[in-house]
Amino acid sequence: MNKDTSCCQVIKVFNNNVLWVKEDDSEKVLYGNGIGFGKKTGDKISDFSSITKVFSLEGHSDKYRQLASFVDDELMGLCEEIIYFIFKELNEELDQKIHVSLTDHIAFTVKRLKANDEIFNPFLIETETLYKEEFEIAEKAVKIIEERLNLTIPKGEIGFITLHIHSARKNGKLSNTIKYAFITNKISDFLEKRLNIKIDKKSLDYARFITHVRFAMERLMKNSPIGNEFYDFIISQHKDAYKVAEEAAKIIENELHIKVVKEEIAYIAIHIEKLKSSQ
Repeated sequence: MNKDTSCCQVIKVFNNNVLWVKEDDSEKVLYGNGIGFGKKTGDKISDFSSITKVFSLEGHSDKYRQLASFVDDELMGLCEEIIYFIFKELNEELDQKIHVSLTDHIAFTVKRLKANDEIFNPFLIETETLYKEEFEIAEKAVKIIEERLNLTIPKGEIGFITLHIHSARKNGKLSNTIKYAFITNKISDFLEKRLNIKIDKKSLDYARFITHVRFAMERLMKNSPIGNEFYDFIISQHKDAYKVAEEAAKIIENELHIKVVKEEIAYIAIHIEKLKSSQ
């Protein structure tokens, strides 16, 4: 908020702590304890002393308006409080798109839960492992939602909120975040069938494996693959694991339409060997 301007105008009061306002040609969400008390649409605000945080909606105002047209004020306000909570926990700015994407997601989830629809997350463990800090924040956020709305929210939903947090935090595309989790899950299923093993998805070896695969995908997408001075040694010592790693790499290539270089495949082979030996 530009505190040198004379005022801004209230578009909507979501609750006592959250206001949606317009200042000049831009729209913003204001957070502050009690800032909405006694306010109504059209009111002018010139005292900014009680405002704790200003979130810009630049580039997302139209979608936000569409969202606010069918999501009730109480839930809009709660979602904005959740976003403020995430901002405080991380102590870093979030991509503005989270005001649309996460609010839309939570609203749809609440609707499904009230209709007794089942929520299933096929890559929950991968998400929890890859994005541990975001997952812990999502757990706390879900508890807030449960208490405020008197709902029981399944753990799978924590994973979905985690992906939204990570996407907003890294200023990346949510689709890529979900894609990486999906691919690591698909590779894990492939390895269990190919090697006839049951992977302990709570093990340190598995955590290291999927973390490596995730960063390998990010490197390849950025066209900056890692070098591997032990490539020849790995090939000679772990021929079977390397062959399986080549097959796993095909999954990445087919899903992301990129070429997985042999050096990256060799590192994947090492992790596969560890998963096999832990059985």
